Amino acid sequence: MTKHFLDLMDFTNDEVYELIELGRMLKRADKLGACPHLLDGASLGMIFDEPSTRTRISFEVAMTKLGGHALYLRPGEIHLGKSETVKDTALVMSRLLDAIEIRSCADDEIAGLAEHASIPVINGMGTYLHPCQCLCDLMTMSEHLPTGKALSDVTLVFVGDATVYENVGTALSHILPRLGAHFVYCAPEGYVADEAFYAPARRACEEGGGTFEIVHDPKQAVRDADYIYSSVMWYDGFDADREKRMRDFLPDYQINEDLIACAPAHAEFMHYLPAQRGFEMTDAVMDHERSLLWDGAENRLYGEMAILVKLMRGRLPHASAEVKAQQKALIETWIAENL
Repeated sequence: MTKHFLDLMDFTNDEVYELIELGRMLKRADKLGACPHLLDGASLGMIFDEPSTRTRISFEVAMTKLGGHALYLRPGEIHLGKSETVKDTALVMSRLLDAIEIRSCADDEIAGLAEHASIPVINGMGTYLHPCQCLCDLMTMSEHLPTGKALSDVTLVFVGDATVYENVGTALSHILPRLGAHFVYCAPEGYVADEAFYAPARRACEEGGGTFEIVHDPKQAVRDADYIYSSVMWYDGFDADREKRMRDFLPDYQINEDLIACAPAHAEFMHYLPAQRGFEMTDAVMDHERSLLWDGAENRLYGEMAILVKLMRGRLPHASAEVKAQQKALIETWIAENL
């Protein structure tokens, strides 16, 4: 059965740690100029329903560094879901590519591709989850652990929207408690979903021994934080809500100097980006010596390299030098005699 990367929770804790370690190994190798071409000749189709900076760049560069090729597919360039069904697109792409990455506002498109494709499908971001960002955040946290703590011991406080719209927060609220860590949502009144929405996070606590809670007082929320994570206050396409959201979030739910003064002195600051400077975070916090924003953005590359290798490496044909030489000779002889 084809293994996809749709939800980090589809992978065991051991597999998650293996992906983190592989990402860190590839990062070290790349910094030495010695990144191995583990996906030599492989191809990745990248479907994007909307503009992207980190996801687009990181996947394309990842494939290049691994010796493969990435094909950027913009809306209107393929027939997915319009003049061709999701199933038919999946069947065709499975014959032409080695893997598919899709960033879509329609979760059913992501699920449909995974259902019908015979090659790995990677959820580059959906409405409900952003598993790539989540894995890369875990990698960033693992590189900046508080003294004496493991990833299973940390506390992450996510300040912002705690509803279905926050796909990164949702993904982190699932995996961290399963790893044994502590996740705190800090959201204004009115920005919390029905309790059923948090059922996966509650189950994760039972499975891994971590904790999950929702609080409304930011200063109380960050008092034990190892990481303070912020998200956008409003979303593209929802500008009508902007004024109300600004009133509801500012100034209490802004990550600023007053708020971080209530946190432990070692607490570090995270954001999945893009950020609206001066709104969810002040410039001083974004550019603080304990800001992990830029490390996190860089780790999108290396975490996704690990995902690609995990999903694709074992599926690629690996011919011996003898077979390669034999096929080269056969084709060159035919060309010389027939063309």
